Amino acid sequence: MNASAWDEFQQLLACEGDWLAELEPLALPLDERMAAGYAERNLSALGMLDVLDERMADVSDEDSPLVQDLARMDAKLTALIHIINRVLIPDALTRPRHTLRFNAVGALVPPALAPAGEGALLRIRLDGCPSFPLELPVRVERRLPDGRVFLTFENHSEALREGLERMVFRHHRRRVAVTRQGHVSTP
Repeated sequence: MNASAWDEFQQLLACEGDWLAELEPLALPLDERMAAGYAERNLSALGMLDVLDERMADVSDEDSPLVQDLARMDAKLTALIHIINRVLIPDALTRPRHTLRFNAVGALVPPALAPAGEGALLRIRLDGCPSFPLELPVRVERRLPDGRVFLTFENHSEALREGLERMVFRHHRRRVAVTRQGHVSTP
């Protein structure tokens, strides 16, 4: 058991929430070609999330017509993306959601996702773009007394680690903003 990975996981900022997630067995160690393929797809998924997260600020009637037109186009493109996601992932609404906590080091998964072996592929479909899931090769690092399992990411490149850190930070910033709005708007 790698105590330092567990300690680092607990100290870093993490995404916590309910996501469409699944685990499938995966033989470890991965060969270089497979590892490179997963890394490339994960970087693409994170890049897509970066693009989708760059939402325009609320547009007021006082903004210029050009800004208002851009906001309408942004809203239409967002709607189109949601439609495409529904077509590509039609059963997304019927799949079970699982409470996960993850960051650039690994993931803490519930007993329902606990892998039977030591290696697996953790697939997380984020709400912003479920048609581009994160596909993260993982190794069981620690089984907790409550049944949850701590998984560390395998074959982790520095670029993927940085991408996950950015995503976690944006997720945390959004949750803080929502919390603050809730406290500000209450009398």
